[in-house]
Amino acid sequence: MRWIIAVGCLLVLAGCAGRPSLDDAALSDRQLRLEEFFAGKSVAAGQFQDVFGTVRRRFHVEIDGQWDGRILRLVEDFTYEDGSTEQRIWTLEKTGDRSWRGTAPGVIGEATGEERGDAFNWKYLIDLPIPSATGETETLRVRFDDWMWLVGEDRLLNRAYVFRSGVYIGDVIIWFERS
Repeated sequence: MRWIIAVGCLLVLAGCAGRPSLDDAALSDRQLRLEEFFAGKSVAAGQFQDVFGTVRRRFHVEIDGQWDGRILRLVEDFTYEDGSTEQRIWTLEKTGDRSWRGTAPGVIGEATGEERGDAFNWKYLIDLPIPSATGETETLRVRFDDWMWLVGEDRLLNRAYVFRSGVYIGDVIIWFERS
């Protein structure tokens, strides 16, 4: 019983842990513009870590971005460490000077985001295919609080806080690099 209470308290504390804010002081004078960064080819590498810090999944992504002046289309081809693959196609619409909305297969409703300085915050609910221990694929509905920071002209750091049923379950760390 004590173990269950301790784990419960840890999960509550982890869920309350501080996260970035668009109001945080800027650390650079760079201006992130998604349509500029993701136009053309880019690559990414990342991993998912659970709430206890255990790395659960690693991946590599090849991205092809097309910008038409209003819509940014991102074709993301994932290759996971276990050899499995997945393709996700995002359609992002610039809705204001610094605001975005988007859709992709599996996303429930619309994703919404805002750029400010060198940062971008993107929030959405998605059904993710997850391989199970039996080799079958399960679907996990999670909410992403996704943060990106332009850390160089051709590099972007992404940290996404992942929640299931309102409980923090881990995060995804990704490095993007323009080709």
